[in-house]
Amino acid sequence: MHLAGHSDGDAVAHAITDAVLGAANAGDIGEMFSDRDPANKGKDSLDMLRAAVDRVRDRGFAISNVDVTIIAERPRVSSHRELMKARLAGAMGITTEQISIKGKTNEGMGWIGRAEGIACIAVAMLAAGE
Repeated sequence: MHLAGHSDGDAVAHAITDAVLGAANAGDIGEMFSDRDPANKGKDSLDMLRAAVDRVRDRGFAISNVDVTIIAERPRVSSHRELMKARLAGAMGITTEQISIKGKTNEGMGWIGRAEGIACIAVAMLAAGE
C-alpha cells in the first residue's frame, strides 16, 4: 500500500510533524514545506520531521512524547508498529518508549471505511529543553 502525496505521502510522519510544530507554536508542515514548491516534490517525510524537530529545539523545547492514532481499514498497524516507532524515534532523536502508535478502523464507514485513504491524529508533548 502506498499513499499519494506531493512529498512521499507518509501520513503518519506528516501528522507528527504538525503536532510537534503546533505544540511549540512553530508553524505547520505546509508553511515549512509548501506543496507549491517543486523542491518538495517527492521529499522524504522523515527529513521533514527532522527539520521540524530542529525548529522546535531551536525554540528551546524537547519532545517528551508523541501519540499517534492511524485510522485505516488496512494495513493492520500491529505488524508494523515496532519498525514505525524505530524509524520515527530516529528521526526525532527520542526513544521508542516515547512514542505510542495505535491503529483503529472506521468500521467500514465513509471514505476511510471504503479504504480510499487513511487519517492520522497525532499529539506531541514538549518540555522546556536544556
